[in-house]
Amino acid sequence: MAINETDVKLFVDSWKQGVLDIKNVYDNKGDYQEQASKFLKTHYLFETESVLFKPTLTREEIFRNSFDRALSYFIGGDIDEDKGFAIQEWKSIDTDQINILIEDELIIAMGILSFKSDEVLKVAFTFMLKESNSNLKIKVHHSSLIK
Repeated sequence: MAINETDVKLFVDSWKQGVLDIKNVYDNKGDYQEQASKFLKTHYLFETESVLFKPTLTREEIFRNSFDRALSYFIGGDIDEDKGFAIQEWKSIDTDQINILIEDELIIAMGILSFKSDEVLKVAFTFMLKESNSNLKIKVHHSSLIK
């Protein structure tokens, strides 16, 4: 499959919707843990390869390079500082300044995510993507606050 910019933008949109879906299931008292697991399996390569993940809001344990550690970041868990990023009061997530680089097997998306609640949390992100079974998945994810 020849990956193009539209595929990458659709992946980023799917990632954003996946975060919001976890929040929606949580709000409706559903199995948000299962929803978050599904999100990670759909968007990250944890099941088949090593993944490097530097989430936005970490201070003590900076990297979450395993499925369980990433799950803790998104919904809360074994790591004390994790408050459940995906279950915060996000009303929408917008993207801006998306930059895409596709060179042979190298697929990178970089841009700004604006997580909107009563305030706006602006985050610079980089996803290094890899094709897996005709789908894109994250191999490297780095994000940080824009202040």
